[in-house]
Amino acid sequence: MSIKIKTPEEIEKMRIAGRLAADVLVMIEPFVKVGVTTEELNQICHDYIVNEQQAIPAPLNYHGFPKSICTSVNHVVCHGIPNNKPLKNNDIINIDITVIKDGYHGDTSKMFFVGKELPHARRLVDVTLECMYRGIRLVKPGARLGDIGHTIQTYAEQNHYTVVREYCGHGIGAEFHEEPQVLHYGKPDTGDILEEGMIFTIEPMINAGKRQVKLSKKDGWTVETSDRRLSAQWEHTILVTADGYEVLTLRPDDTI
Repeated sequence: MSIKIKTPEEIEKMRIAGRLAADVLVMIEPFVKVGVTTEELNQICHDYIVNEQQAIPAPLNYHGFPKSICTSVNHVVCHGIPNNKPLKNNDIINIDITVIKDGYHGDTSKMFFVGKELPHARRLVDVTLECMYRGIRLVKPGARLGDIGHTIQTYAEQNHYTVVREYCGHGIGAEFHEEPQVLHYGKPDTGDILEEGMIFTIEPMINAGKRQVKLSKKDGWTVETSDRRLSAQWEHTILVTADGYEVLTLRPDDTI
């Protein structure tokens, strides 16, 4: 399958969808605290997306996914399903938001601390954020996806962390998941060559322990670290511009 080059009209729709997805993460932050359930966070986000943004929460019923957002707590790597378990002091949580507006998707995720931060959790979260930023900074026409993956892998492993292999970034537009696959590991000067007008996500999943993960047999969605050590993830939707990149899901707290 070929990688779609977006038209100016499509890019403008992607800007709007990306901005809406980013706004959901800004909106939900004050609600992420000790005692709240991820189901409550899901409902708040759902209502905001549907009622305030007049948009659609993309995860809901996507291949049977039962909720409007993904909430991945502590050792959950990705695709955590919101539930009625209250968040505890020292938890970390990734909230993953994808909205559909006017037929186009905006996809982004962010790490949050619940209550008091633990130093080892803060370090993992910060290194993972820097992994994403280092990948984003390489985006420009003529760059290759292998360069992005290599840079992320190198920085993670320099900090004695591991990169999840089974899940990756992806092209995005009118479809939730398009070509290309954006691996967060790899070799320099390999992979697809970037061209102006491509849009994809960079979303590294970095583990404190082993890189191996396991998929829940109970729900078929939740991905956990095999050793139950912490995992962190950040995600942005990126447009390849004529001379570099544009982060379509940029938030005020970003420091790329």
